[in-house]
Amino acid sequence: MKNLVGLDHKRAQKLVVELNILLADYEIFYQNLRGLHWNIKGRKFFELHDKFEELYMDAFTKIDEIAERVLTLEGEPLHTYTDYLEYTEIKEERNVTDGTQGVEVVINNFRTLVQRERLILSLASDAEDEGTVSLMSDYITETEKTLWMFNSYLK
Repeated sequence: MKNLVGLDHKRAQKLVVELNILLADYEIFYQNLRGLHWNIKGRKFFELHDKFEELYMDAFTKIDEIAERVLTLEGEPLHTYTDYLEYTEIKEERNVTDGTQGVEVVINNFRTLVQRERLILSLASDAEDEGTVSLMSDYITETEKTLWMFNSYLK
């Protein structure tokens, strides 16, 4: 049986589950970034404050794109923090004020995100879901570059 966009319904539903986990991960990542943006202190304040804002604005866009992809695949996107906390693999961060620690949080969160994105890319490829493949491919490219840059920042 095919869904609205011509994909196998069962494979699409498996993608919906994984996309919802990614959605939960991005929601918690977004909130972590907001906390870092608001609470960071120290000599690197100005550059990190701006960078964390740039990242949370990007995460905000991705959250919407992921939710809309779930809807395109005829699923229902998660939309409560109760659900996000149940499904996420990203740890909530509290009271991080140190710049180095904040960058480490971002690196760890991005590692989790890229692993999920790769899994979804593989599933989407098997399902011949070019829309999700394209989305994940773009995310992976951005995530890998950002990981490299943040890792270089810590050196």
